[in-house]
Amino acid sequence: MLSAIAGVPSALADLVLPRCCAGCGEPQVVLCPRCARLLATPHLASPRRFPAGFPPTVAAAAYAGPVRPVVNAFKEQGRAELAAPLGTALALAVAAVRLGVDGEPPLLLVPVPASRAALRSRGRDHVRELTRHAVAELRAAGVVAAEGRVLRRRGRVRDSSGLSAGERRANLTGTFEVAGPVRPAGALVVLVDDVVTTGATLTEAARVLQALPGAAGPVVAAVVAATPRAPAGPPLAPLHGDLDRLSPTRGSD
Repeated sequence: MLSAIAGVPSALADLVLPRCCAGCGEPQVVLCPRCARLLATPHLASPRRFPAGFPPTVAAAAYAGPVRPVVNAFKEQGRAELAAPLGTALALAVAAVRLGVDGEPPLLLVPVPASRAALRSRGRDHVRELTRHAVAELRAAGVVAAEGRVLRRRGRVRDSSGLSAGERRANLTGTFEVAGPVRPAGALVVLVDDVVTTGATLTEAARVLQALPGAAGPVVAAVVAATPRAPAGPPLAPLHGDLDRLSPTRGSD
């Protein structure tokens, strides 16, 4: 009796907003296996013009096809249930970028902070949500990882829509500052975001992070998806060992 009553809100929600794949619309799933597989293709992100100082960046997917509506459904439409598969995709990208670093340093995932305007319009910091899920997945895979709220925004920036790559860089210059605490000694700092397009945001954020003491090599970055360019970034070798468990299909049904 009680279990039947407890299921009423979920059933009503499905009647009003039927659950369907955010990528292709397949009914009765949050993310279908076909679309989920598109979030498990880690590759080096390749902006059209690499800004000076652009950090080495791995994307779990190309920001194209079904991936685009999946990311936008989570980011702009409030489909919070997508945080789990997208966070797992981010963890996959973080694990892949870590393969290029000597040794196995602890990871400090630093989310790109949202602007005040974005926080007002969305009512949440979606990149922080993805970061928390990614940290949990990495820890479950035996990787020492933590979230670091090291950056914050300052000043005001224009809406980047319609701006050229150069205008975006100029618009973002000086907009990040250290919020603390500083990175743990020997930690690899991984700047994380949802999507990379021109690379301007990651470049400016990495510039600020690189000035902090205690680095284990340069700042690197990982994102859920990257706008595809021609030629595309080279594919990365498949992950191995316990990290093979990091698949966005987990928890997506």
